[in-house]
Amino acid sequence: MTLQARHPSRLHHTAYVTRDLEATRKFYEDLIGLPLVATWCEADELFGAVRTYCHTFFELGDGSALAFFQFEKPSDQELFGPKLPPTPFHHIALNVDRETQDGIEQRLRAAGHSEPGMYVLEHGYCRSLYVQDPNGMLVEFTWDNPEAVTPEATRSRRAQAHGELKRWLAGHRDSNNTFR
Repeated sequence: MTLQARHPSRLHHTAYVTRDLEATRKFYEDLIGLPLVATWCEADELFGAVRTYCHTFFELGDGSALAFFQFEKPSDQELFGPKLPPTPFHHIALNVDRETQDGIEQRLRAAGHSEPGMYVLEHGYCRSLYVQDPNGMLVEFTWDNPEAVTPEATRSRRAQAHGELKRWLAGHRDSNNTFR
């Protein structure tokens, strides 16, 4: 008898370091609409020193959270971040519906966000709104093309995933995005 492998049920939280918790709170709570649901002020012995920090959690619709740390000491802040590379390929993507994406985009524009710090990419299988948060981290708000997430399309993409990866790794670089 084989046991079916279990996997994590959902994201609990993903954590980042911020330079300014209040600017981060205003961005994620006031502009994006994620409620601040927990703030933990702590001191722990970490990596050979006592570190004092504040840890905040902004809730997503499924109960998971985006979490942010700010350290008391500038030396700890410098040691732990934020240290983000200047690339659009290091980001977090949050799933939204079209109405939510439109509302976020309107609030961001009203707050003065514009290119190059905020832009939209039409991927075909989804529409993505990208914006830099107060820490320089890129956050993507993704609305899926309904045709790309039908049960049939999802099954097909899953069934082809390993073959498509092997194809890419073997040097065959043709696009497989039929939604563009």
